[in-house]
Amino acid sequence: MKPDEIKKLTQYLRTKFQLGNIEVRKRPQKTDSAEVYIGDEFIGVIFRDEEDGELSYNFSMAILEFDLE
Repeated sequence: MKPDEIKKLTQYLRTKFQLGNIEVRKRPQKTDSAEVYIGDEFIGVIFRDEEDGELSYNFSMAILEFDLE
């Protein structure tokens, strides 16, 4: 993803989740996705999806069972 996309996605997530330390970071060797962190903790991936001239982003976050305890 381009730096301006990453900046816009970071601002969107900070506003949506009311969380000032959430951050979208570029993935090494990937151009179709970026990593999402809260502080130093990796929490998921945002995928860029451009189809039929429409652009969208999909956020994927895995929650492990032991994280719920």
